[in-house]
Amino acid sequence: MTRRADLDRFYDLLSELHERVDGYRYLANSTGHMDWPERGVYFFFARESTRADDDQRRVSRVGTHAVSTGSGTKLWDRLRGHRGTFSGGHEDGGNHRGSVFRLRIGEALIEREGLTNEYSYWGEGSSAPKDGLRDEEYDMEKRVSFYVRGMPLLWVDVNDEPGPDSDRAYIEQNAIALLSNYQQNSLDARDTGWLGKDSPSAEIRRSGLWNVNHVGESYDPKFLDVLEDYVAEMGD
Repeated sequence: MTRRADLDRFYDLLSELHERVDGYRYLANSTGHMDWPERGVYFFFARESTRADDDQRRVSRVGTHAVSTGSGTKLWDRLRGHRGTFSGGHEDGGNHRGSVFRLRIGEALIEREGLTNEYSYWGEGSSAPKDGLRDEEYDMEKRVSFYVRGMPLLWVDVNDEPGPDSDRAYIEQNAIALLSNYQQNSLDARDTGWLGKDSPSAEIRRSGLWNVNHVGESYDPKFLDVLEDYVAEMGD
């Protein structure tokens, strides 16, 4: 099998998943009260572009959670961090220091609009390094929230035990490696309007994904069989 054939099979599985979960969700109107599985793998789709040969939405980020032994992080915990806040003093903002996804999108927005001086502390440290920084970054956090919340989202229930050898980690790593165009022939090339083209990360610009880890790795085609089994259980 070629990478093209494997990629087409992967998207066929996502089409089936789309039907089984009754369509995409958007974090703009998602809460923890919805029927999220305890553990799973999630797929964000590009806002700006589709696959090269048809109108199917193109995956632009793959993620999971609880891949460290003993981790108690739930799927919704991870998605909520990406979504940002709905209320409070920084309503519709968020914390990019707690979400690498938000960090990367903010970096690209800052780069695209030449705002590096205004957001010179973006991404530095695990918490705000000086008083008032969250207020200074609030406008950009809101813009990141708007972007993330508008991305179509699918998820698959993979409720195995936390750990680096979990099926969730296996699916995530291999899906990223399959989708990535980093250092290999480009399939489903990203158009110039995709925000990731402005990322300071070469891995993001060249892979076509909002991922950095695993973009330069080889994939194991057998992961598609594992993913297929989990997709088949959705909606039953």
